[in-house]
Amino acid sequence: FLSALEPRACSASSFSSLLCPRIMRPDDANVAGNVHGGTVLKMIEEAGAIISTRHCNSQNGERCVAALARVERTDFLSPMCIGEVAHVSGEITYTSKHSVEVQVNVMSENILTGIKKLTNKATLWYVPLSLKNVDKVLEVPPVVYSRQEQEEEGRKRYEAQKLERMETKWRNGDIIQPVMNPEPNTVSYSQSSLIHLVGPSDCTLHGFVHGGVTMKLMDEVAGIVAARHCKTNIVTASVDAINFHDKIRKGCVITISGRMTFTSNKSMEIEVLVDADPVVDNSQKRYRAASAFFTYVSLSQEGKPLPVPQLVPETEDEKKRFEEGKGRYLQMKAKRQGQAEPQA
Repeated sequence: FLSALEPRACSASSFSSLLCPRIMRPDDANVAGNVHGGTVLKMIEEAGAIISTRHCNSQNGERCVAALARVERTDFLSPMCIGEVAHVSGEITYTSKHSVEVQVNVMSENILTGIKKLTNKATLWYVPLSLKNVDKVLEVPPVVYSRQEQEEEGRKRYEAQKLERMETKWRNGDIIQPVMNPEPNTVSYSQSSLIHLVGPSDCTLHGFVHGGVTMKLMDEVAGIVAARHCKTNIVTASVDAINFHDKIRKGCVITISGRMTFTSNKSMEIEVLVDADPVVDNSQKRYRAASAFFTYVSLSQEGKPLPVPQLVPETEDEKKRFEEGKGRYLQMKAKRQGQAEPQA
C-alpha cells in the first residue's frame, strides 16, 4: 500500500492537534528504571494514528482508518523514568493525495519538581485504508496552511521520504540464521529473534497490527542484541527510518530478527527485520513486513556512556553491512556537528 502515496496540493480543512498524557509505570521500563524506547515509540504511534484517522474522517465520504506507512529518523534526546508523566502531542503538518504527515513531540514531566524535558521528536506518515476493504487506499482531506512556505516545505519532505523509500531495497530473501558456538563480539554471537503470534490485542478493530505494537517488538529485539553484545545496561539512542512494507494481519506468525551491523566507540547499530507468515492462509507466502536500524548506547550504573566492544565482522556480507553502517554513522555525525555550529 506504500506505493499509493501521491502528491497533492492542500486547499481545505484546518490543522488538527492532540495531547495525550500518561504516567510511566514499572512495566514500561527496563531494570535500570529507564522507560523502554519501544514504549515511547508505541505512544508516539498511537497519537499519530488517532490524529490522522480523525482527520481522514473529517469530511463526508467512505469511513477509513489510518495505517502507519513510515517513521522518519527518531532521536531519543533524554531518558524518561518510572513515575514521570509523558506528554505526547501531535499535529498534522502536511497532506498529499493519499498520505498524512504527523509531527509528534514527547515531553517528560517530573510531577514532584514540575521540571519538563523534551525526550522525542518524530515524523510519521499514514495512509487511510477503507473500512470496507483495508486493501483500498482512500484520498486524504487537504489541510490549510497559514503560510505558503509551510506547504512547500511539506512537499519537499514528502518527496524526500518518497525517494528514500524507493531507494531502500530490502532483501526479502535475507533471513538471519542461527550459528552454533559463535565467538564473542561477532554478529552471530548477539543476533536474536522473537517469534510472536498476532492476536486480537495486537490489532486494530479491522484486523491488522498496530504499527506501535510492531515497533515495540522491534525495539525489544534490538535491545536484546545490544545487551548480548556489551553485557551492560543499554538504552535506545535513535531509530533510523522505519518502513512498513505491508500490513500484518491477525493470525499471522511474525518473526522479528535483529543483528549487529556496526559499532563505533560508544554506539551500536542493529538491523531489525520483521517477517510475517500467514499460517492460516495457504494462498500467501511469508513476506517482509517492516525493517529499520536501531542505535543503542551502553551505560554505566551511574548512567554514563561506556565504550562499546568492537564488532568483529566475519563474512563478506557482514563486512559490507559494517561499511554501510559506518557510512550512516559518519553522515549523521557530520549532520549533528553542522547543526551544532553557531549561526553567522
